[in-house]
Amino acid sequence: MAFWSGLFGEDNAGALKKAGPIVAAVNALEEGMRALSDDALKAKTAEFKERLAGSEPLEALAPEAFAAVRQASARTLGQRHFDVQLLGGMILHQGDIAEMRTGEGKTLVATLPAYLNALAGSGVHIVTVNDYLSRRDAVWMGQIYHALGMSVGVLNHESSFLYDPSHVPSEEREKEDAAVDITGGFKVLHDFLRPCSRREAYAADITYGTNNEFGFDYLRDNLEYEPGNLRQSRRSAGGRDPDLASGRPEQGDHHFAIVDEIDSILIDEARTPLIISAPVADAGALYARFAQIADSLTPEEDYTVDEKHKQISLTDAGIEKAEKRLGIENIYTDAGIKYVHHLETAVRAKALYERDKAYVVRDGQVVIVDEFTGRLQPGRRWSEGLHQAIEAKEGVAIQQESRTFASITFQNYFRLYEKLAGMTGTAATSSEEFYKVYGLNTVVVPTNKAPRRADRDDLIFQTEDGKMRAIARKVKELHTHGQPVLVGTASVEKNELLSAHFKQEGIPHEILNAKNHEREGEIIAQAGKKAAVTIATNMAGRGVDIKLGGNPGGEAEYEAVKNLGGLFVLGTERHEARRIDNQLRGRSGRQGDPGETQFFVSLEDSLMRVFASDVIKRVMGTFKIPEDEPIFNGMITRALEKAQTRIEELNFDARKHVLSYDDVLNIQRQSIYARRRALLTHGDTAIDTELARLAEGDEAFAAVINAKKPELGGSFYPLARRFLLQTVDSLWVEHLEAMEYLRSSVNLRAYGQRDPLVEYKKEGLKLFQGMEETYALHVVQTLPGALSGDRSAPQENAAVRTAAHAITAASAPGGKKEYGRNDRVVITNGVEEREMKYKKAEPLLASGQWRIVP
Repeated sequence: MAFWSGLFGEDNAGALKKAGPIVAAVNALEEGMRALSDDALKAKTAEFKERLAGSEPLEALAPEAFAAVRQASARTLGQRHFDVQLLGGMILHQGDIAEMRTGEGKTLVATLPAYLNALAGSGVHIVTVNDYLSRRDAVWMGQIYHALGMSVGVLNHESSFLYDPSHVPSEEREKEDAAVDITGGFKVLHDFLRPCSRREAYAADITYGTNNEFGFDYLRDNLEYEPGNLRQSRRSAGGRDPDLASGRPEQGDHHFAIVDEIDSILIDEARTPLIISAPVADAGALYARFAQIADSLTPEEDYTVDEKHKQISLTDAGIEKAEKRLGIENIYTDAGIKYVHHLETAVRAKALYERDKAYVVRDGQVVIVDEFTGRLQPGRRWSEGLHQAIEAKEGVAIQQESRTFASITFQNYFRLYEKLAGMTGTAATSSEEFYKVYGLNTVVVPTNKAPRRADRDDLIFQTEDGKMRAIARKVKELHTHGQPVLVGTASVEKNELLSAHFKQEGIPHEILNAKNHEREGEIIAQAGKKAAVTIATNMAGRGVDIKLGGNPGGEAEYEAVKNLGGLFVLGTERHEARRIDNQLRGRSGRQGDPGETQFFVSLEDSLMRVFASDVIKRVMGTFKIPEDEPIFNGMITRALEKAQTRIEELNFDARKHVLSYDDVLNIQRQSIYARRRALLTHGDTAIDTELARLAEGDEAFAAVINAKKPELGGSFYPLARRFLLQTVDSLWVEHLEAMEYLRSSVNLRAYGQRDPLVEYKKEGLKLFQGMEETYALHVVQTLPGALSGDRSAPQENAAVRTAAHAITAASAPGGKKEYGRNDRVVITNGVEEREMKYKKAEPLLASGQWRIVP
């Protein structure tokens, strides 16, 4: 323990000491578990549940549950949890973040706390960064859960599955089981996944899915009009009823979440809230007009760009030029704030959002590229008209503007869980943010074997072109030597540029980027083969181990690559966050293997261009060193590290800014969603309670309601429920719009020495109180007419209900036809059609590029 204390610090040593006893306890139980038959091991789950129901605390069951999982893993996967993995599992169970180096087996670690907490019958959610990893982990780890009698669900975009080995004919099962054991770390065997409804996937003991799927399903559930369509409700699966008295009814369906790559999900993606919207009036012509105006403006002369804060400012000359093109004298008075917003958005789209870096154009659509992982994000759109402005810039079809129906930040979604934990290879540098925002402690878990990776000093070049030539020369040298190389880049654009250099040098290589994500798991799994060269956008969230010699590979291949020095990781530029650089470095030197890492940096890199001082740039110009020769300069290295720290602080401030405003809205959201969930799920009593509350002091309204109940009989409560839900939804959508406009306008009050956040809280409270008054008045005035058959009263609300139904219908439980494995289906990718058996079509459908033709 003294060693850990010296290496990781006192707080970390204390956390490890707290989790430490689990190791000895589990090891002591190992022989007894090994002696059990497969059926007896599976029966342990029923035993644990009985003991838990008999008031035995979960903590007391932890050693036996962990020992059972370890034994099930050894039997099904041939992998026995290391002692440090038991430590990691206990840290997750305690609701902390376990920082474990890449290659230490975090996917396997999660099975320990997932199984233990699933014994309570309230469901465990394991959150991954993409659909591919959700499917892979469910099939790979599903063998362990299945051996212990636990069910496993999978959430993917527009599809959901249950892990079901019986879905595979018995004659094929043994062969495919063996295949999962060998290639399960990177290849998904879809035959083990049986399509199911969304609700069935959530009703499983353990559910794998992405942060987007969990978050969007939560929002969709709060737009539903039928209790049977709720996705995240576990009441039919034996889970606990939501506790409405707590004011957080949805928490009953949010028991425990384990977030894989927690820094990527809760930090990198936390600046963009989840938004569900529906289209409104078409404004395409206006966007196209302003895109032409923006294209005619000249940088510096007509507008200035602040790359550091990602903002633009129009100059007087730029405004005059726009006014002339629009044929108006004053854009601020003649056309109002609408034209100003369109102009600024069009210039932002031109100046700040680069094609193949911030987005790609695919099949005539603008698709966002995640800046941290390089992955495409189909279905996600920038808000406030920015996405339409970029579509106009690129000349593709402009999608309709949308109206927000529901929104939430990832911070406030994951705060819904009673217990939250996470794992990653790089959390320590962001430990302060994890603690302040989520109340999570970060614990660095020691490695199973001593690391042998050598992290070399950065090589600094004067120009981008010189750096690229030097990288190609270095990679060719390593490739000739036989040492595998992984080259990490910051964007798709840099991938293509580097690939061109490699082709010129005659270096065979694979490319891993947002345009080639289908095969990325298999590509990265083979990046450790002798003489392999792989170019990849940054490695956050890839989730696949790089094993020396390839995967699967023999002992001879492993030893050959090991003797050559292991995997060489070459970074082509420093990222904004130190964590991302560390994630790239972490691909090398897994499980005590040798390895090397080095970053090649130029003074033209975005990080240095924006943050390096002019003094450094002037000094570098006097060195007279060839462009492709490296420079070793401590001042520049320190400037890089300082720049990264400053950007991390700026990004933390940006996330805090988003969260501070959403916290105001979140209080209102919880109140509305609590009322809505009660009306939807708590039967006729909830309707009576709500109507009684609204009837206080209004005897005439109370009399009408009391008269209508016997008159309408069994149809009274369905009619009243629908009317109340429509009214809540209609007013909430209008309130979200009002709050969005308020947020835009309060920033101007800073010029009057008033805090915009304080103003937002005050004005937001007034708007919410006004909405509640309008709700009560509307129900009292129009519900009697609606119950009498007067359809004119609630028509304004019906439009909202129609839009909400359209939003939720696509992923409604049971809303999709289910197919047998041998049913023949016709699928299309928009270009060609193919007919095949459903089991053959599943991998294509899972890619998101193919769909079944109805």
